[in-house]
Amino acid sequence: MLGLVFRSLLVPVKAVLVNALSVGATLGLIVLVFQGGPGGIGAIFVAVPVLVFAVVFGLSMDYEVFLLARVKEAFDRTGDNDRATVEGLSVTAGVITSAALLMIAVFGAFAFARVLVIQLLGFGLAVAVLLDATIIRLVLVPAVLHLAGRWNWWPGARGTRPAGDARPP
Repeated sequence: MLGLVFRSLLVPVKAVLVNALSVGATLGLIVLVFQGGPGGIGAIFVAVPVLVFAVVFGLSMDYEVFLLARVKEAFDRTGDNDRATVEGLSVTAGVITSAALLMIAVFGAFAFARVLVIQLLGFGLAVAVLLDATIIRLVLVPAVLHLAGRWNWWPGARGTRPAGDARPP
C-alpha cells in the first residue's frame, strides 16, 4: 500500500525493515528483562510476542505514514529531498513525541500490574513506543531518507520539478 500511495519502491521496503528492527529490539529487551535479567521468570508466554508484534507494527506504521506524508508533500512542493526531510520531520516531531509520551505512560502503567502477562505486554509496548518514536522515527528514518536522496521517490519522482520551475521536462 505504501508503494502505491507514495509511488516508490524504496519507501515501503525501508518501512518494513525499520519496523522489523523496532519489533526485534523490543522482543529482545523483553527477553533480556524477563528471562535473562535478575529475577527473570525463565519463560515468555507464547501470546506476548504475537501481541507485541501486532500492536508495535501497527503503531510503527502509523508513525511512518504520518512522517512520510509530510516529507512527500514537501518533496512534491520543492523537489529537494533534503529540505523535504527537514520540513517533514520538523512538522511531525512534536506530534510524534507527544503521542509517544502519552502511550508510554499508559503502557508503562501496565508494567506494574500483578498479572505477569499484563506486565510483559505493558513493558514491551512502552519500550517499543520509546524506541520507535525516538531512535527509529526521529533519527533513523530521516537519516535513511537523507542518504537515499531522490531514490526515495523512484520511480514516481521522475520529471518532478519544484513549483514555479518553467524548464521543459
